[in-house]
Amino acid sequence: MRLNFSNFLRDEEGATAIEYGLIAALIAVVAMIAMGNVGTSLEKIFSSIATKLGFTAPSGGGGSGGS
Repeated sequence: MRLNFSNFLRDEEGATAIEYGLIAALIAVVAMIAMGNVGTSLEKIFSSIATKLGFTAPSGGGGSGGS
């Protein structure tokens, strides 16, 4: 019993998997933040271009037609 417990304490395979999971989660969070910032920047750029060209945003939230 004592031998099994000491082997369990020395086993690092589970810890490695958890570390990889934490790294993947951190990368995902950073990617979401970066994509959000890029999206906001693109929205400002396209809004500026549309304003200079004289276009206005459609009212009603968009959509693809219907009556």
